[in-house]
Amino acid sequence: QELRPRGLDVKQEELGDLVDKEMAATAAAIETAAARIEEMLSKARAGDTGVKLEVNERILGSCTGLMQAIHILVLASKDLQREIVESGRGAASPKEFYAKNSRWTEGLISASKAVGWGATVMVDAADMVVQGKGTFEELMVCSREIAASTAQLVAASKVKADKDSANLCKLQQASRGVNQATAGVVASTKAGKSQVEEKDSMDFSSMTLTQIKRQEMDSQVRVLELENQLQKERQKLGELRKKHYELAGVAEGWEEDGEWVPDLLRPGSRMGKEWGGTGKP
Repeated sequence: QELRPRGLDVKQEELGDLVDKEMAATAAAIETAAARIEEMLSKARAGDTGVKLEVNERILGSCTGLMQAIHILVLASKDLQREIVESGRGAASPKEFYAKNSRWTEGLISASKAVGWGATVMVDAADMVVQGKGTFEELMVCSREIAASTAQLVAASKVKADKDSANLCKLQQASRGVNQATAGVVASTKAGKSQVEEKDSMDFSSMTLTQIKRQEMDSQVRVLELENQLQKERQKLGELRKKHYELAGVAEGWEEDGEWVPDLLRPGSRMGKEWGGTGKP
């Protein structure tokens, strides 16, 4: 609950302490999330089999990859933040620098909160999916949301950074790593959803004889419909190819009767006009 982004109501002199506190809380939330994923993975390997185990391993593995990418990004953000403070504060203390740049500091704190909260929510969603109580779509949304939160942290961190900073370069690389890891979570979740749905659609073990007969008839109807569609599409493809060959042949100098005529002698050319517009002497 404390990781939820919300408006700040603190004294400016307390901002420095709050930055360190929230960055530490974010790092702790990510470590906790990663530990929970490992626990869920061990539980799945102990209790699941077949398709369910394969799907859960793939999804949780991609979630672990995302947590690792976020951890790298948070460390890079802290390094850049330290560099910004040291290069911009002069003789002032870090707390005085944060107080002087309060709006930037508040943005940094808010972004950090969002990342920690997003990691927690995403792991909750993954846990529900693994247990069969949640939806795959919710996990995909959560993973995209955490990518947006990390982008917010990157934006807040780089506002006062030197464009040639090596730490800024590392942060941007870490951000790309988070985006790639997010894409991995989405891809593994989509694949798992398709795999589970396919398995469920082929499970007839609990059906009665009447239900099986009905499903068999429905399947026969669907097969006939698809075969009819396939035949029509093949006819369409054949006609398209025929027309393609005709147009390509004319464009390359072939007459419709199959005789090739050089462009110089084709109707409309100077020599073609001299020969009566036929392309032939």
